Amino acid sequence: MSKTERGYEIAKEMYAQIGVDTDLAMEELDKIPVSMHCWQIDDLSGFENPDKGLTGGIQATGNDPSRARNKKEFYTNLEKALSMVPGKKKVALHAIYLDNSGGFTDRNQIRPDHFSSWVDWAKEHKVGLDFNPTYFSHKMADMDFTLSSYDPHIRDFWIEHGKKCRQVSAYIGEQLGETCIDNHWIPDGYKDITIDKQAHRELLIDSMDQVMAEPYDKKFTIDSWESKLFGLGLESYTVGSHEFYTNYAMTHDNCIVCMDMGHFHPTEQIADKLTAYLAFGKEVMLHVSRPVRWDSDHVVIFSDEVKDVMAEVCRQRAFDKVHIGTDYFDASINRIVAQALGARSIKQALLFALLEPSDRLKEYERQGDYTRRLAYSEIQKALPFGLVWDRYCEIHDVPGMDWVEHVLG
Repeated sequence: MSKTERGYEIAKEMYAQIGVDTDLAMEELDKIPVSMHCWQIDDLSGFENPDKGLTGGIQATGNDPSRARNKKEFYTNLEKALSMVPGKKKVALHAIYLDNSGGFTDRNQIRPDHFSSWVDWAKEHKVGLDFNPTYFSHKMADMDFTLSSYDPHIRDFWIEHGKKCRQVSAYIGEQLGETCIDNHWIPDGYKDITIDKQAHRELLIDSMDQVMAEPYDKKFTIDSWESKLFGLGLESYTVGSHEFYTNYAMTHDNCIVCMDMGHFHPTEQIADKLTAYLAFGKEVMLHVSRPVRWDSDHVVIFSDEVKDVMAEVCRQRAFDKVHIGTDYFDASINRIVAQALGARSIKQALLFALLEPSDRLKEYERQGDYTRRLAYSEIQKALPFGLVWDRYCEIHDVPGMDWVEHVLG
């Protein structure tokens, strides 16, 4: 018996005392995929034109030399990061990571075959894929408006991009035999005082209706729309607000809301919002990030905020309703470590939540026994969670506490 196994047996007995089956918790975790965004590896440079730079209120700050410099390095580094994360995984792509065979294909002309190599790669590495249209870092987005632009030429360009991306997402889902989330985020908004806020939102509704017109099998693709409070250079008004996309999703059964942990007021908690959607049978896409100062997109850690979000998912057993993905980019540290750390932290938070005696706590709550509810919530925090996590990593042949050295050497 290994050292990790011996530690796990002790933890297993301790958790059993509060009615938690650690073996079952790990089995449940095996069924929950975490979608790892690919753009941490190269600071969202992509394959379309890696030297073009970022626009649309997006920045990757820092000067660590580990950014992938070409496709070969990109895939090598991404695969290394994946190998450091135990359990079920997906990889989220942006449209700019297309395989254009060395040529140039504009955003409104992308096709499923531009991503066939990604499908082959996903099959080889036994991971799923999610997708994201790229409505930024393009000359047709330089005026800060895309799908809600007053200019019909600009609007039509991005509508076509959205349609093409939905085709790609459906293709990926069909090829891999699982749902590919197609997540839309647009940077549209104004820096200063805005007079006619409704006009842009009416245009966005019309554009979304056109983008979403073609029906696709939800078994293979689901569209999510990601809200934001504001963006850099767009501080006063964002067309695609949380309330806007919530109303759209509630009145259209062909899409869901995406909530990014960094896209809200500092005191707002995504954990408190989840059941408002689940109560109506709606699915939700989560983008997990760490907003040190609002939407600063720091690397996800095993924080109270992340634990609270994953606790809500697990308490409601909403594994088929809540889709979980990472979304951040930190150029100040090693990109592979950053990529793996975020996904590992989410997996840890999920396991921690699955080890909660939630059935017991819910019963105390129904009985009005708030004393035991609070006390047993605290008791769990002192149990040796790390021993269970180490065993989970060992089962999946993934390094435990020394995983960073496996990356950095």
